Amino acid sequence: MNQNEQEFIIQKIRTQYTEKQVTELDALRELDARVKRPANVFAYIFGTIGAIIMGSGMSLVMTDIGNTVGIADPLVPGIVIGVAGMVMMILNYPMYKGILASRKKKYAGKIIALTDQLLSR
Repeated sequence: MNQNEQEFIIQKIRTQYTEKQVTELDALRELDARVKRPANVFAYIFGTIGAIIMGSGMSLVMTDIGNTVGIADPLVPGIVIGVAGMVMMILNYPMYKGILASRKKKYAGKIIALTDQLLSR
């Protein structure tokens, strides 16, 4: 191992133990994440629940799980449950966009001020 490689490893280890200075760019990234994270979390959870509900309805229609559970004719309840899941998944994207738009509106002033400050350098 040559001298440059040793110095690189030493500096890499040293940076792990020094405090990181928070810059304005880091603050901008954090604000951007604060805007997008709630909308993303909602979309993932709501979409997953919708897919599970739709899958449950499909399982009632296409398999004998309904008869096993005790539903005499699982076709109608399966279709209703599947359509409910589909509706949830269809509404997921407009709801995501609405949440994201409201969050952008809430934080727009701070983000614009910070970006103006960073761009004026």
